[in-house]
Amino acid sequence: MPTAPPFEIVFDELAIEHLDSVENKHLSLIRNTVETQLRFEPNIETRNRKPLREPTTIGATWELRCGPNNRFRIFYDVHPEARIVVVLAIAVKVRDQLWIGKERFQL
Repeated sequence: MPTAPPFEIVFDELAIEHLDSVENKHLSLIRNTVETQLRFEPNIETRNRKPLREPTTIGATWELRCGPNNRFRIFYDVHPEARIVVVLAIAVKVRDQLWIGKERFQL
């Protein structure tokens, strides 16, 4: 039985800028998590990966949680026909606040 080809993972320019607000020691963790969690089945719900109830203003339809105490949120969109995952934002959760880049969002 043939397996489906892997998804291509593309980082939006804003998502790359969001990485500036993440401590360097966590960058490889985020990169590895994106690679292992989104390469083959990005649109399958798991314990740390779920569809969003409503798409965000940036167009993300999925959220992936990772890191110590799941403090990082990776917001992405899946294009199954083209087999592409677009990472749109990377956020840091601090208590009941979500920081995307330098902007704070209340949860």
